[in-house]
Amino acid sequence: MAHALTPPLAERFARIALGHVGREYPYVLFNHVLNGPEDARTPRELYPIFHGSFDWHSCVHGYWLLLTLLRRFPAIPAAPEIAARADRMLTEDKVAGEIAYLDREYSGGFERPYGWAWLLALHAEAARHQDRGWAPNLEPLARALADRFTLYLPKLSYPVRVGTHYNTAFALVHAHDWAARFDPALAALIGERARLLYGADRGCQAWEPGGDDFLSSALIEALCMRNVLGDAEFRTWFAAFLPDLARGEPPSLFRPATLSDRSDGKIAHLDGYNLSKAWCWRAIADGLDPALAAIARETAETHLDASLPHVTGDYMGEHWLASFATLALLA
Repeated sequence: MAHALTPPLAERFARIALGHVGREYPYVLFNHVLNGPEDARTPRELYPIFHGSFDWHSCVHGYWLLLTLLRRFPAIPAAPEIAARADRMLTEDKVAGEIAYLDREYSGGFERPYGWAWLLALHAEAARHQDRGWAPNLEPLARALADRFTLYLPKLSYPVRVGTHYNTAFALVHAHDWAARFDPALAALIGERARLLYGADRGCQAWEPGGDDFLSSALIEALCMRNVLGDAEFRTWFAAFLPDLARGEPPSLFRPATLSDRSDGKIAHLDGYNLSKAWCWRAIADGLDPALAAIARETAETHLDASLPHVTGDYMGEHWLASFATLALLA
């Protein structure tokens, strides 16, 4: 049977996220530039909302996870606590503090593009909770990061194809989903740039995973193109991009990664790699012919089998893996 996000699993994921979105330490300051000694401050002082979950972007998608679970499963026991925390944290004044950080000198590359994309996903999810003020409060921050995408994408001459935070296609997936609802001009720009960056790709070798990947550079590119191309155009592009899938090639796309040490933060990325592959396989399946779609769905289940049991266990994975598991389970 296919894996599904059930109320008990949603409750489990919610408790995981509630346990880390407010946990300030340990914490990694990504892209934090000290312009002077006054910038040597604690995470809570720098980031009024997103100072937990080991790093800024993980805290952002921790809140995305909580709001997603609340909407999908409003009757789970954790629901009142989720709503109370969001009411307490996703406030106008705290958002202003996050924007003030972005406006600092030398902060133009802060969380580019991974954190930008997750913040847009968080705002899009908040907007589905129409009875709350979370989305209006978050909108200025989302607009500020959308503006950064608008400035950044035209000067991106080549896509970043790594399997980690700097991957271009991953960012475009979330940004396009947001822009389709809130910024048609940005949605059009993303479609244009995706075609330019990936449209001519043929015969992908899928030399992956790298030792610390949490994304399949091949499959996340395919998902990006699934989002911006029409059905017929996508099938034509995909058939040239991965022409030998029916023969099980390239084999790396069908084989889950194995992990040697889940307490090592970088090696723990490989559980995310398996979960994100499951997400991509499920999400592109409806754009494939029936035979390939069946292969895609079966492969997704194999990857979920490999890493869904390991969402908890060590904080190096626990502070973020449930978000990727949820992407896969809801795809």
